[in-house]
Amino acid sequence: MECTHYGPHVVLLALLLSFSFSLSYHRPPLRATLSIPAPQDTDGLTPQQVHVSLVGDNKMRITWITENEAPSIVDYGTSSRTYTSSATGSVTSYSFLLYTSGHIHDVIIGPLSPSTVYYYRCSSNSAYEFSFKTPPSKLPLKFAIVGDLGQTGWTNSTLQHLGGSDYDVLLLPGDLSYADLDQPLWDSYGRLVEPFASSRPWMVTEGNHEIEKLPPMESSPFKSYNARWRMPYDISASDSNLYYSFDVAGGAVHVLMLGSYTDFDSSSAQFKWLMADLDKIDRKQTPWLLALIHAPWYNSNEAHQRDGEDMRKSMESLLYQYKVDVVFAGHVHAYERFTRVYDNSKDGCGPMHVTIGDGGNREGLANKFLDPQPEISVFREASFGHGEFLVVNETHAHWTWHRNDDDEQVMADQVWVTNLISKTTCKNKSIK
Repeated sequence: MECTHYGPHVVLLALLLSFSFSLSYHRPPLRATLSIPAPQDTDGLTPQQVHVSLVGDNKMRITWITENEAPSIVDYGTSSRTYTSSATGSVTSYSFLLYTSGHIHDVIIGPLSPSTVYYYRCSSNSAYEFSFKTPPSKLPLKFAIVGDLGQTGWTNSTLQHLGGSDYDVLLLPGDLSYADLDQPLWDSYGRLVEPFASSRPWMVTEGNHEIEKLPPMESSPFKSYNARWRMPYDISASDSNLYYSFDVAGGAVHVLMLGSYTDFDSSSAQFKWLMADLDKIDRKQTPWLLALIHAPWYNSNEAHQRDGEDMRKSMESLLYQYKVDVVFAGHVHAYERFTRVYDNSKDGCGPMHVTIGDGGNREGLANKFLDPQPEISVFREASFGHGEFLVVNETHAHWTWHRNDDDEQVMADQVWVTNLISKTTCKNKSIK
């Protein structure tokens, strides 16, 4: 792994962060951006940057990149090196300023059995075998959740912690690579996360660092993100890769992946899609309802104050009406858990809000919080880490936040969550 070297101003910031502390925990310093080159034994036909994502109830999308033209085919089966099925797909590429991507392959495989390990190869390349495990068809089910991941030394150790958590599905509420127009960093990021993103489904939504708009030369935002991280938006009747939804555990959990950086007012396509999507849900069949955004609607950190306020004013009442249980956000580079809240006040029938933009990005931690701590804020800490949301059964889930403590994970916050549909006081509660 190669490292990018920073100037004196960044070194000074790192020193300042290293001296920032609380009574129980010293804040970690910045770490340099990693540059992950292609392995030396690769050639133009080698599948790289492999990642998988859910498509409907029992299918999986396999995405990978080759430098040269190669067949868009995936061979797969339940025994290593024995491939009993195959599927073909499509290939695309994109240009950004002077950069041209490799060949981006997209293949959907299935139907697949739940809780099963599948072995697969891409482009019929026998030199490289990958495997993934499908999620279970019923509860319990574990989500790993991490935002603002980036590709630093902190990212690398956070990924190792995630890899050891035996999660079923990863949720990422925006800010993936922090390429910020430097397109080769997208390739580096794809190589960094491949061991993890190729073995479990990663479901992502966009953040501000995915916009990458540079008019007049590059006037279309999200070009790289949309080309590289195609999500199953069409399956949920969305018209945009920037917002969609999906079911897991046989429909016991419905996840809304909302777009903080596309239109969200009441006349927008996203708002109309969200209303229609929520209206289809039968909470007797789907007891859990989660949402992901990038810019948090509630935030007691000095960083990014009110960045999500316009979206909150537009969409919060919908999420409250349909009894969304938890809203996960990123953007703020710290961890914060709020109580159940609606319209800036405690409300036992509102969602629990969690900010988890602490994956390991190159910009460092947001270590200044507002004082005093608001009543609705339960736990907050400026540390890198990740979260795990274990949906135990139809009524209860367990949330844990794992601090990245100098490359060792330490569970620093936890809470049991009872879903709203099981609370009799919330079943018939109307919007305020």
